[in-house]
Amino acid sequence: MALARSPLVRATIVGCSGALALALTACGTLSRATHADSVVDVGPPRTIEAALPPDGEIASGATATAPEADLTLLAAAPLGAETASDATPQLPELVADAAARDAGMAQARDDSITDMEPEEYDPWERFNEKMFDVNRNLDKYVLKPVAKGYNFIVPDEIQIMISNGFDNISFVPRLVNSLLQGKVVGAGRELSRFVINSTAGVGGLFDPAKDVFGILKSREDFGQTLCVWGVSTGPYVIVPGLEPLTVRDGIGKAVDTAFDPLSYVLPFFWDRLGMKLGDIVNERSLNLDLFQGFEESVIDMYSAVRHAFLQRRARLCRE
Repeated sequence: MALARSPLVRATIVGCSGALALALTACGTLSRATHADSVVDVGPPRTIEAALPPDGEIASGATATAPEADLTLLAAAPLGAETASDATPQLPELVADAAARDAGMAQARDDSITDMEPEEYDPWERFNEKMFDVNRNLDKYVLKPVAKGYNFIVPDEIQIMISNGFDNISFVPRLVNSLLQGKVVGAGRELSRFVINSTAGVGGLFDPAKDVFGILKSREDFGQTLCVWGVSTGPYVIVPGLEPLTVRDGIGKAVDTAFDPLSYVLPFFWDRLGMKLGDIVNERSLNLDLFQGFEESVIDMYSAVRHAFLQRRARLCRE
């Protein structure tokens, strides 16, 4: 009986009870995590070592340094949880409170994920799937073989210079859309890149703005501008020969084409088309293995590409 009343024994019993509560809580959390899309890390449980009294004090029945309530709560409560100092809660209460906290965090996590994920509005799915197959065949049997031949003839260094030149010429849409979205810093970055690359970069063939000064180009387009202005995405659509689009992005692409200086430097349609095809072949040559691993690992390619595209556009809109 004297041993049972010992402070060290009582502390040990309380600590074991807290550990049992933590184990039960962890089991419930793990069960929910296996059915969730992602897991929220609430941090490791708080732990603290009780200051044990000297052997002499234990033998004489002196009071332990750390109170029982603190030992129980610190063993069972996750980091950031509220702790009570007035009374020591019982084991069932600890388990119930922990389960309630887990349920609340899981609901908040699900709500945040739902808010972040764009709606995959695809009323023209049957048509889009057929056009998706058309584009895949165009890439497989036309564009990729041409890009391979182009890559065999043209050194990578020249391809990069050509890509830099097209990027430098098309700075105007990025500059204008940065201003339309109120991103003054982004507009200044685009103007700085154009001046530096057009001079020190030999007409834009090189990119000293990035390589020397670390100035990265913006990724703004009029589709993002419409998003910032509150225009909804509209249906998802695939057009032969073009990348995936939404109706909003299709309108944005048409406006960006009007901003493109090449539209005025090369007024004839066939000249612009030839330049655009050259840009496409050059970019495809620089990314010959772009979809190789993706195609081998994905079963439903159409849904995967749609999801990835809409996620990317939503992320760019939030930036």
